[in-house]
Amino acid sequence: MENWTTSPDVLILEALKVTPQSSLPAFILLLFSYIFIMVSNLGVLVLILCNSSLHQPMYLLLCNMTVNDAFGATVTLPHVLKDLLLSGSERYIHYWSCAAQAFCVHLHASVSHTVLVIMAVDRYVAICNPLRYAAVMTHQMVASLSWAAWGSACVLVGILVGLSVRLSRCRRMVLNVICDNASLFSLSCESVFVNNVYGLAYTVLLLGSSMVSVALTYLKIIAVCLRSRNQALNGKALQTCTTHLAVYLMLLVSGFIIVIMHRFPQLSDHRKVATVLGHVALPALNIVIYGLQIREVRQKVFAAFKKKVSAVDVK
Repeated sequence: MENWTTSPDVLILEALKVTPQSSLPAFILLLFSYIFIMVSNLGVLVLILCNSSLHQPMYLLLCNMTVNDAFGATVTLPHVLKDLLLSGSERYIHYWSCAAQAFCVHLHASVSHTVLVIMAVDRYVAICNPLRYAAVMTHQMVASLSWAAWGSACVLVGILVGLSVRLSRCRRMVLNVICDNASLFSLSCESVFVNNVYGLAYTVLLLGSSMVSVALTYLKIIAVCLRSRNQALNGKALQTCTTHLAVYLMLLVSGFIIVIMHRFPQLSDHRKVATVLGHVALPALNIVIYGLQIREVRQKVFAAFKKKVSAVDVK
């Protein structure tokens, strides 16, 4: 064990600054949060896949979000939970495990944006071109959009992390509770100019394209709703669009907070907490917002729950 921890390929992770008295409550809170995220997201995924009435583009695209949120929580929270139970000297991670975690962390963040963009496209077609919706948003189109959302994110993140992995290392301390791209290239004493340029381009491309796409989509939807006198149509459009916009704004705000905190080293402890909370709050809130706001999903959840309760009462 001693030889393994002194290897240059073994890194030391910083820990959350949690007092011994609060470590157990923090562990229990994060554990129950993780269980809720997994059960709710995977439960909705199974519900959609097992009910043919929910095999509609909007719900099939929602499956991407549930899978991504469960994936993002699994990448980070078990690691944080383990660290809450260990002493400071035992927070070790192999370099390649750290690189893999950094790839997954950024993939989760990127897919969160690209999935919300294709969901905005779906709402645009449904509201602005309702007569052509069935012809445009076929199952093949849904699959193509899903592949595009995940594939583009994989390419962008692969280059981002690949540029950091190519650097030689002169440090072992990871200045975060989880590994991310900034943690990887901060281990090097080489010039990281290329990393910074690509990182900036990656952030501008991802955030800029998602913000412009969502903004243009909603401006067109608002214009259609203002011209329409169909109150039922406008009410349904407002409900689904409000749900989507709330999730997108939460993602955007949390992303900006973490990016800004990276620029202020004196806020490193706050950034660690914000990073963990981002991987807890967003996946939990996303599924609650969509599960409670979309009537069809809400009805299916309640129906399944009542059926389960009735079966228990019969026994």
